[in-house]
Amino acid sequence: MVGRNNRGTGLPENRVTGRTALLLIALLAACKEKAPATSDTGKAAANAPAAAPANGAAPDSFRVAFETTRGNFVVQVNRAWAPLGADRFYQLVGQQFFDGEKFFRVVPGFVAQFGMSGDPKRNAAEESRHILDDSVRHTNAKGTLTFAAMSLPNSRSHQLFFNLKDNTQLDRAGFAPIGVVVQGQSVVDSLYSGYGEEPDQTSIGNLGNSYLDRAFPKLDAIKTARIVTTK
Repeated sequence: MVGRNNRGTGLPENRVTGRTALLLIALLAACKEKAPATSDTGKAAANAPAAAPANGAAPDSFRVAFETTRGNFVVQVNRAWAPLGADRFYQLVGQQFFDGEKFFRVVPGFVAQFGMSGDPKRNAAEESRHILDDSVRHTNAKGTLTFAAMSLPNSRSHQLFFNLKDNTQLDRAGFAPIGVVVQGQSVVDSLYSGYGEEPDQTSIGNLGNSYLDRAFPKLDAIKTARIVTTK
């Protein structure tokens, strides 16, 4: 997802270059509008949402405890903010999808992004499972958790990011937060950011953690992400 091939995009205030034109946070954080719905049926089909399992709806709110190499933090997800995104996140946490993943894109004063499995087979399996867009009902304030997306409608899948500052320009671009850090924000703020935009998402998708461990050994990782409370 966001920045599938994002090498070399570490510009101040996340201005966009041609290398980021395909993908997203970097593209849309440049304060541009999300691309309008396309009439290209091939693209529409490629981004058709996957059918959710019958029991896929999340509770009205739930908390997820993250244990990471940097420390621990807790996120509260509020389904009313973005129901489809909350449901998808609930399913992914339940599948333990995030265990072992790296925070592969940490841009100081912008975002900390994760959601690409260390196992390439899992990335391939989830890549086609897109969900419909949610309307933006809560601002992308510091500490909020939001799904990444491409510049096509209904392209959210399995990548997410934490806002490291108030990124209100992402509201206008259509990014809908699903929750917020309620404990341990200092841990999120301190995630290793020395590589910035360097990790290549195509390589992560194809090689998983074998690529990241070799080329970017200092990246922080999620040990476990577990649902701890529901309401």
